[in-house]
Amino acid sequence: MTVFANPVLPGMYPDPSVCRVGDTFYLANSSFEYFPGLPLHSSTDLVTWTPLGHAIDRTGQAGLLDLAGVPDSGGLYAPTLRHHDGLFFLACTVVGGAADASFFLTTTDPAGPWSDPVFLEGARGIDPTVFFHEGRVWWAGCRLVEPGAYPGQTEIWLRELDPVAGRLFGQEHILWNGAVAGAVWAEGPHLFAHDGWIYLLAAEGGTERNHAVSVARSRSVTGPYVGNPGNPVLSHRQLGATASVQNVGHADLVEAGDGSWWALALAGKLSAIALFQAKYSLILNAAGG
Repeated sequence: MTVFANPVLPGMYPDPSVCRVGDTFYLANSSFEYFPGLPLHSSTDLVTWTPLGHAIDRTGQAGLLDLAGVPDSGGLYAPTLRHHDGLFFLACTVVGGAADASFFLTTTDPAGPWSDPVFLEGARGIDPTVFFHEGRVWWAGCRLVEPGAYPGQTEIWLRELDPVAGRLFGQEHILWNGAVAGAVWAEGPHLFAHDGWIYLLAAEGGTERNHAVSVARSRSVTGPYVGNPGNPVLSHRQLGATASVQNVGHADLVEAGDGSWWALALAGKLSAIALFQAKYSLILNAAGG
C-alpha cells in the first residue's frame, strides 16, 4: 500500500486503536458521552473502513457505565483494541460518571455482541491498554502523579491482569513520565513486542496544538524504558496555529501482513469557514511518515 489520502476516517473518530486478524484490520475509537459508544470499523487496506457497529450498544451496558450522568467530554475515553487466542479485548475508561472506572469487554466477533463491562479494582486513571506477551497479560494506564512536581505531570503504570478472574495482581511498575522533564499528559500508552524489544508508544502534550507522539523501549515489559532521543516521533505542533491539520497525536501501531508497520493517529482539521475541529483518524507509515 503506497497511495492513500488522509483522513481515512473524517468526522468524530478520535483516539484510534487498531489490531489485525489475518487479512482484516479492526479499529476502535473514543465516543465520550455519546450512546451507542465505542464505534468499530473493519478494513482490508487500512484506508477504506466499513462500520461494524458499537461495543457499547445495550442499555444494560450503558447503565453499568452510567453514561447518562457524564458531562460534555466525559464518558468513554481512549479504548485499546487487541486480539488474542480467538478473543477480542477492548480496554477503556468511563470518566465523569458516578465513579471513574476502567474496564474491559470481550467478544469473538467485533461486530458484536460484546460482553458486559468487567471493572478492574485499582485501575486508577485513564487510557488503559492491554498487552499479551509470552503467556502473560499486562494492563497499563495513565494517571496524574500525586503529588505532582508540576500541573499535568502524569505517570504510565503497569500491572499484571488475570482476564478470567477480572482482576489486577502483582507488583505495580511505573514505566514513563514523558519524553522530557516538564512534559505534560504522557497518556494513551500502547505496548508492542518487536525484535527482542518492548516498545512503549505514548501521547504527550495534551490534545491541543502541543499534541505529539513519543516512544521508549526496554528489554523487559516492566522496564526500565529509555526514550527515543528524537522524541517526539510525530507532531504537527511545529507548524503553528494556521496549519490545516493540527493536534496530531495519540497513535496506535499495527503490523501489516507484508511486515510493514503503520500508525493510525488522531488529528484536528482547521476549517477555513469556522474554527471547527473534527477529531478524525490519520494513517501514516510508521517507518517513514
